[in-house]
Amino acid sequence: MNKKAPSRIELMQGTLDLLILRTLLAGPSHGHAIAKHIQRASEDLLQVETGSLYPAVHRLEAKGWIGDSWDLSDKGKRARFYRLTALGRKQLVAEHSKWQAFSRAMGLILDPVEEGQ
Repeated sequence: MNKKAPSRIELMQGTLDLLILRTLLAGPSHGHAIAKHIQRASEDLLQVETGSLYPAVHRLEAKGWIGDSWDLSDKGKRARFYRLTALGRKQLVAEHSKWQAFSRAMGLILDPVEEGQ
């Protein structure tokens, strides 16, 4: 049987911040590695383009949720590495909680339990 690969999914407004914060929970990472992690972890369903990633990273930095420093990548090139701050960890918990509530609400609407069951 030939399995057709699912199409890539466009990110909903606000989800990129959560994905970046969650990715950085594992430790500091540079931009390209953040994007690749999201792509791999989503089984290639999500792809974060540079034009979306870096404005989001700068927004998270401005809010104090992530910090940055220069270091060498695994390929020996100088790169800016981003890390989760203490404030970012708190925000990750809050954003994750909001996402779970939203996901539950969508599930209730899209897959309602039949009345009388």
